[in-house]
Amino acid sequence: MLLFLKNREVKNASWMIGGKVMQMLLGLFVGVLTARYLGPSDYGLINYAATYTAFFSSLCSLGINSVIIKDFVDNPGEQGTSIGTTFVLRFISSVLSMVTIFAAVNLIDSGEEITIAVVMLSSLSLLFHIFDTLNCWFHYKYMAKIVAISSCIAYTAVAIYKITLLVLEKDIRWFAFSTSVDYIVIAVVLMIVYFKNGGPRFRFSWSKGKKLLAKSYPYILSGMMVAVYAQTDKIMIKHMMNSADVGYYSTASAICSMWTFVLAAIIDAIFPTIYRVYRTDQDMFERKNRQLYAIVIYLSLAVSVGFIILGEPVIWILYGEEYIPAASSLKIITFGTVFSYLGIARHAWIVCKNMQKHLTTISLFAAIANVMMNCLLIPAIGIDGAALASVMVQFFTCFVVPIFIKGMRPNIRLMVEAFLLKNVFKEK
Repeated sequence: MLLFLKNREVKNASWMIGGKVMQMLLGLFVGVLTARYLGPSDYGLINYAATYTAFFSSLCSLGINSVIIKDFVDNPGEQGTSIGTTFVLRFISSVLSMVTIFAAVNLIDSGEEITIAVVMLSSLSLLFHIFDTLNCWFHYKYMAKIVAISSCIAYTAVAIYKITLLVLEKDIRWFAFSTSVDYIVIAVVLMIVYFKNGGPRFRFSWSKGKKLLAKSYPYILSGMMVAVYAQTDKIMIKHMMNSADVGYYSTASAICSMWTFVLAAIIDAIFPTIYRVYRTDQDMFERKNRQLYAIVIYLSLAVSVGFIILGEPVIWILYGEEYIPAASSLKIITFGTVFSYLGIARHAWIVCKNMQKHLTTISLFAAIANVMMNCLLIPAIGIDGAALASVMVQFFTCFVVPIFIKGMRPNIRLMVEAFLLKNVFKEK
């Protein structure tokens, strides 16, 4: 599948994948030890806390990362202003989000002091999420090598920190704070590397902020809706079942996601090319999108078949016998990867075609449908119901809902052609 990519894209993707492999191995090793140490109940509580952070991270990002690379392409002389303005806007939204999380968890989990403490310690990471904007600049410059090396250094430091917690047998609150440590270390490393590689000075501009928000606001709304259908399942499982079931479900999700860095790296590597060719060659623009969709489809399906066959042995080897109840959910939720990453992959097409306004409609449907389906399926079949609801909603938002939106139909055609491998291999 990587034969579809140009040499520059292959090098960029290779460095990103290589870096992510290192991160995955470290994260998997430490994550498995942590899950075994905490047990399903406390591990579930850690992941329950993570749902709050994940939900508000979409709001904190303000959707700007989805449009800022194109802004770099269109306004190369304003890169420092774009990044600096994004930092300020995202910092303000992060502080407001933390205040909202504090109010929400005290209301929803009133009286559960450990739960409240774990959620708030985990939410500190939102303050340092803002620095992932620098990744967009490195991707724009095809400098994934730098990002990969920097991330490996940061993740190694964090892995050492987490292993220290295990050796010292610290309680769950220390592990909740470790999420924030991830982003603190990465933020420091990225800032150092950014300036050492000639990154422009940061500047703030209200006019630039207004322009970025005007383009990104549909991503704010859609991101919040995506967060609803991506995160409410764990919240509903905890309150309709218990923390241990959240632990099982989170284990299935973690295993399903442990390879998706490959897809993310390929998508990030191809996006700058898609943005560039849109302005010069429409045939190549469509072909690049088809190639990207084909990679996502066939890699995802191949891995899903592997999880169907090897799901239980993988869980038993990695997490131990007490996590075996996660196997059935893993075999269901794995098929959601193809639809969720097709949704991510189409962002470049959406930005180029200025179709961001439709994301709100699609995501609103997804949020409402997911909550309704979880209410029906979780009481009926437990965590398998949450997994089934997730896959069904992702399928509908990827292929069905866009059919009813005229402007999105050409993108559905490209996805179908990618599945059929029609005009995918041909190059000029």
